[in-house]
Amino acid sequence: MSTTVSGKSGTWRNWAGNVTARPVREVAPASVEELSAAVRKAADDGLKVKAVGTGHSFTAAAATDGVLIRPQLLTGIRRIDREAGTVTVEAGTPLKRLNVALAREGLSLTNMGDIMEQTVSGATSTGTHGTGRDSASIAAQIKGLELVTADGSVLTCSETENPDVFAAARIGIGALGIVTAITFSVEPIFLLTAREEPMTFDKVTADFDALFTENEHFEFYWFPHTGNCNTKRNNRSAGPEKPVGQLSGWIEDEFLSNGVFHAANLLGRAAPATIPTIAKISSRALSARTYTDIPYKVFTSPRRVRFVEMEYAVPRAALVETLRELKTMVDRSSLRVSFPVEVRTAPADDIALSTASGRDSAYIAVHMFRGTPYQAYFTAAERIFTAHEGRPHWGKVHTRGAEYFAKVYPRFGEFTALRDRLDPDRRFANDYLRRVLGS
Repeated sequence: MSTTVSGKSGTWRNWAGNVTARPVREVAPASVEELSAAVRKAADDGLKVKAVGTGHSFTAAAATDGVLIRPQLLTGIRRIDREAGTVTVEAGTPLKRLNVALAREGLSLTNMGDIMEQTVSGATSTGTHGTGRDSASIAAQIKGLELVTADGSVLTCSETENPDVFAAARIGIGALGIVTAITFSVEPIFLLTAREEPMTFDKVTADFDALFTENEHFEFYWFPHTGNCNTKRNNRSAGPEKPVGQLSGWIEDEFLSNGVFHAANLLGRAAPATIPTIAKISSRALSARTYTDIPYKVFTSPRRVRFVEMEYAVPRAALVETLRELKTMVDRSSLRVSFPVEVRTAPADDIALSTASGRDSAYIAVHMFRGTPYQAYFTAAERIFTAHEGRPHWGKVHTRGAEYFAKVYPRFGEFTALRDRLDPDRRFANDYLRRVLGS
């Protein structure tokens, strides 16, 4: 399934269908040299340049009316260094292909998000993350980066080479240059045991600190209009492998989580009054299960039901209070929300614009089925998140601007100063970056 659509008219659309762009031209460079040449030519023609991945962002972070770079030919593993425990991969490589290739080599990333359709550069540039007590964001696993900057030159950075660029460019939202290769830290492949079980909202929130502390990876979903949650604990395991059975896997992951869920959302969109009843049924449909498998088969799952999403990182200590406020708001409103609210955690990291920069964080993600009006719900949720100094995911719907970010990111000025140095003419700018970083 292609996640980006490029019509004959040259219109680019994102996965959710809420962002479109009409670039002057599209380029699919087959090498870093060709990409550098495309950036220089864009400069000669006075055009902006943006690279797109698979369109899994809900913001217009990659949209441009200038030159659109498609990285589908810049894929594959460049080298594996087993001694250093690293893999260097071309920027256009989809995470799912990286995961499979690494598994074949007996290697794995330490942590990952729950979707693996994105390119490695798109996922890291927007701060994509999983959940974890000790690890979460994919960008925090980066050991080195190669990027083409505004003058077409190739710049490499790591903790020892251009460390100031490295501190910012791991999550660069496309503002500092076009990432061409990423070196990730990897480890020998391991097994995870996943334990999924229903739990009440009151119990999850009351026991959250213990659940977080006792598990390497803890996350849960709350079903609005109910007091029900589904929890998931992933912990390393000595084995043996016990994958989800083919039939039960199909029933849980395809039939219930995608097929029936899609049908329920279609019904909810047509008749919003049915949503609370559907939510009560959905929240009880998934039963407890335990399985053990290699990391990417546990961390990731297929997402075929299209939606629009907003996600904010709040200080981890503020999670329970924030979530209770969100539940109270939904309970008291006339909103009808058919998608569960997803909650994950991340440890503090040292990346300038990471949503977990300098603070232990918890993520709250709200979703609405594609084609359903989401503004009222997202606006009310955002009011709660920002009251707790929340930081929105760079690739998900939000209304914040540079003034707000300067307050909630201690190193915001460090990032914008670096942007001034690397892209003084704003070759990589677009409307979204003007809003979130300033002009």
